[in-house]
Parts: sequence; structure tokens; C-alpha cells
Amino acid sequence: MSAESASAIHRNQVDLSDFIDWSGVECLNQSAAHSLPNALKQGYREDDGLLLESDADEQLLIYIPFTQVVKLYALVVKGPEEEGPKTVKLFSNREHMGFSNVNDFPPSDTAVLSEDNLKGKPVVLKYVKFQNVRSLTIFIEDNQSGSDITKVQKIVLHGTTVETTDMKGLKKVEDH
Repeated sequence: MSAESASAIHRNQVDLSDFIDWSGVECLNQSAAHSLPNALKQGYREDDGLLLESDADEQLLIYIPFTQVVKLYALVVKGPEEEGPKTVKLFSNREHMGFSNVNDFPPSDTAVLSEDNLKGKPVVLKYVKFQNVRSLTIFIEDNQSGSDITKVQKIVLHGTTVETTDMKGLKKVEDH
């Protein structure tokens, strides 16, 4: 195990799927028969036969809001060797993105997925860019073989929730 992956595993990380606001999740250009819950929802994503597939071309644009603020450390994106995602751009707290404007904004981080990543090796993110994440947009720009359909077997977000301070519970300190 590399030092990089070892450091990413501790820090009390959890699978953030419990903190996804499912009512707000969107995926542009998904196949109706092979939609996002197949790759993102617990129980479904463990079945490699259930896939998220792109529809008109190879690109996918996924918007994931969270029920509370999170810190994101790492991302797992599993997919088949040929049609699995290649270039993945991540945007923190960027709402209402579409294919027409996704290139207008600099991504918080960009990952080029390797064969190991597609088999489940986590991509360790630029931690400083994902400290107070209310929503995450994942832009899958292309796939490994350049084919028209991108297939995703599993997406897992590793991180922690941000402990919020209860301001009402704090007593004001008087200056003497």
C-alpha cells in the first residue's frame, strides 16, 4: 500500500452515500435503462451487472447535493476497461451546470483514471479544494477507448461530515 493511499484511509473517513440528498441528484445524458442509482446507490452499485451508461455520446454530468456539509478526501469510480471513464472533472459547490457551460469553470480537481482506478483504487483528491462541500458535480468527459458509450459500475465518495458549531450554545465572553 502506498503512503498516499494509507493516509487517505484513516482520518475517520466514511462512505458519504448516507449524506446524499437523493431528491436533488441529477445526471445528464444517462441512458433511461442504465441510470445513476445503479452506480451510486448502496446495494445497487455492488452489482457489477448494474451500470450507469451514457446515452447520446460518451459524456456524463452528475450533480450530487449533500444533506450536510462534507469534506471530500477520495473518489472511487469503477468501470469496464474499454468503456470506463477516463477524464473526470470535479466541481465543488457549483450548481446548475450543463454541457454548454461545464468548460466555462475551472474544475476543483481533475483525475485521469488508470486501469487500477477502474478496478476500485481510490483517487485521492486535492483535499484543500473539498473542505466545505455542499454539492459535488462530476463531469465524465471521455472514456478509455474513445467509444460513444461510457459505462460506470460504481461511484463511491469517501470523506467526513463537517462538525458544525452551535453558535447559540456558546456563551459570550466579556472583555474586562
